[in-house]
Amino acid sequence: MSRSSDAQDVEKANIEMTGNAIPHDGDTKAGVIHARRPSRIANPVPAGVFAFAATTWLLSMYNVNTRGIHTTNVVVGMALFGGGLTQFIAGMWEFPRGNVFGATVLTMYGAFWMSYATIFIPGSGVMLAFSDETEFNNAFGMYLIVWLILTLLFIPPVVRRNMAFTILLSTLAVTLIMLSGAEFTGSPRLTKAGGVFGIMTGLIAFYIAESELLASEARAIVRLPLGELAQ
Repeated sequence: MSRSSDAQDVEKANIEMTGNAIPHDGDTKAGVIHARRPSRIANPVPAGVFAFAATTWLLSMYNVNTRGIHTTNVVVGMALFGGGLTQFIAGMWEFPRGNVFGATVLTMYGAFWMSYATIFIPGSGVMLAFSDETEFNNAFGMYLIVWLILTLLFIPPVVRRNMAFTILLSTLAVTLIMLSGAEFTGSPRLTKAGGVFGIMTGLIAFYIAESELLASEARAIVRLPLGELAQ
């Protein structure tokens, strides 16, 4: 047997061994991942989920017109560098760690926030391309529908393994349904309903991120359960 074949066998054995193992440092959520490659890279999930939580919560507070705010453009900077760039980078770091679900979800939602911000940057010319506001609203509604479909596709991989992520993605799906409906109908009530569910989504994401952060500490003051189910 060649040396390259031996190396592949060792790597395969390591993946199989770590796939169901509970890590000593506590920063691996076995309830969400089928297998991980042995890695010394720190867990990037807290940074990515905190970025998602903060951006989602901020935009949702604007959607419910908190303190009379009706213009949401302040969220553009947060969407670019918080929910966008930070979350995208976190997703990239999940790839070498062997976390397919985390890498996919964080990267995709990072791309979502960067694309969302681009739409509302005047220099991008996206909004200026529409002379009819109704046409833009319909186009933006379709944009949200695409992300609703992706969100629904992310639920099956975790629905039987992790309650917290299942609830997070389900609540996000409801948020996108409300907001896309608001774009199609022009209903301010649907926008506010989407904002309420978005606030809930942000708070759930804050909880998950804090749980992941505490799990990475050997002597954390408290542990927050994520509802991991048996394999």
